[in-house]
Amino acid sequence: MLELLNFISYLITLYTYVVIAGVIMSWLISFNVINLYNPIVRTIWDAINAVTEPLLRPIRGFVNRLLPDLRGIDISPIFLLLGCLFLQSVIIPNIAKLFL
Repeated sequence: MLELLNFISYLITLYTYVVIAGVIMSWLISFNVINLYNPIVRTIWDAINAVTEPLLRPIRGFVNRLLPDLRGIDISPIFLLLGCLFLQSVIIPNIAKLFL
């Protein structure tokens, strides 16, 4: 069971990197450093959005109701990364303690 928890922790770390890559790529797209007309860039962007958007969409809705308008600044990835960090540092170790 501990190996499974380690694997889940590894997947959360990998997902964290994908979220960070999505944030950096969105900055590069918005500042016209990379162009979405390139098919490779479009494929990578669509893949990152397909993986991250199902978790970011509900967070965006909650943040928009909770905080005032931030004029185009999306802070939902910060909350997602904090949730991933919470899972890795609090939830998974406490589940692992149950099996020791």
